[in-house]
Amino acid sequence: MSAPVRVGVVGLGTVGSGVVRLLVESADHITRHAGRPIVVERAVVKDVAKERSVPVPGGKISSDIRDISQDPAISVAVLLVGGLEPARSMMIELLEHGKDVVTANKALLAEHGPELFELARKLGRSIAFEAAVAGGIPIVAAIGECLAANRIESIRGILNGTSNFILTRMEEDGADYADVLKLAQAKGFAEADPSMDVDGTDATQKLAILAHLAFGVWVPWAEISRTGIDGLDLDLLKYAGELGYRIRLVAVASRSDGRLAMRVAPALVRIGTPLAETRGAYNAVSIVGDAVGRMFFHGLGAGQMPTASAVVADIIDTVVGRAAITFRTTGVLESDTPAAKISDTAVLERHFLRIRVKDQLGVLSKITGTLGEHGISIASVIQHDVSGSSDAGVPLVIMTHACDSSAVQKAVAAIDTSDVVRGKSVCLSVLEE
Repeated sequence: MSAPVRVGVVGLGTVGSGVVRLLVESADHITRHAGRPIVVERAVVKDVAKERSVPVPGGKISSDIRDISQDPAISVAVLLVGGLEPARSMMIELLEHGKDVVTANKALLAEHGPELFELARKLGRSIAFEAAVAGGIPIVAAIGECLAANRIESIRGILNGTSNFILTRMEEDGADYADVLKLAQAKGFAEADPSMDVDGTDATQKLAILAHLAFGVWVPWAEISRTGIDGLDLDLLKYAGELGYRIRLVAVASRSDGRLAMRVAPALVRIGTPLAETRGAYNAVSIVGDAVGRMFFHGLGAGQMPTASAVVADIIDTVVGRAAITFRTTGVLESDTPAAKISDTAVLERHFLRIRVKDQLGVLSKITGTLGEHGISIASVIQHDVSGSSDAGVPLVIMTHACDSSAVQKAVAAIDTSDVVRGKSVCLSVLEE
């Protein structure tokens, strides 16, 4: 048998510990797939004194990245620290010292992907990053390799398990957002500071990476429109259910006639469709290719072992040499390629509106009149009764026909200035497939 491949692991948090566990406990199985043993030579962590759930074989653990980057015996570095710095500096050092890198850091790739990819190719190294998007779902390989014969037309996905867990429990248990968020934190699905999950940032960074692979363009993630789930309430989920829909945080990217449209926002998805039936901490991605048509991927999008599974698969691909081959063309951009612009061309969709209004004569005609002035056709209107004080307004639920999304936003802004409206209205897109 060939000599072992020695890897260094940077970061022994939840995912890093899972990676070490897999490499040790499934060593025979991994050796069979890699053609040679894969050995954890050393780990680098921030706090050496911290107790670890999984011991590093041989006990080689330190806090100095140079112990990995400058060790000639180590050929593959597994970078599992989050954030931008020192992660960016660490990756550069590892690449410059001849290491191939495997990472799960989506924030780093969404912010500095082109720079790091170009450097790796210049140095003859590879970066494997399946675990950076959708946990254990092999979506990066699917887009970059399996669907390479297709022009990708659209991507729709539930890319954040924390948000999906919260929405599912609100829907199934009738629990308030704040209570379910605490439950998600207790179960380890949400961080102590959950803002990047619930405000849409995490899903937006992942969408930027997928768009890079699918469309061959670079979109700065911060320029993608994003709305989180922290403004949703139980009534919205209930009204959507009455109409035959569920609310999910959906990442959408589509390309048509050279125009690119992208967003992350809560949307209504029809009950019975795959995205609507994606529950709990699961992720799901729907892709439409011009040759293959629609494909659907579903699985755990976070958690120790699903993410570790993707990391170890990337380590095996790197050892075998597949990663070096595919990385030559994965997401390649010319050095002078400008960042892509997201089109503001109108998107035609149905919309769900929840407007709180005064309980008085003539209110409905004012609302529908404003919608009509903006060219918006109404499919249905439901006025819900409220018990007790109506100071907050009577909820008016409107479903539109397919219409110009920018016109809807302008109409809602105009409606919210009316003296018959109480508070800010909610406008959500409706996805039928």
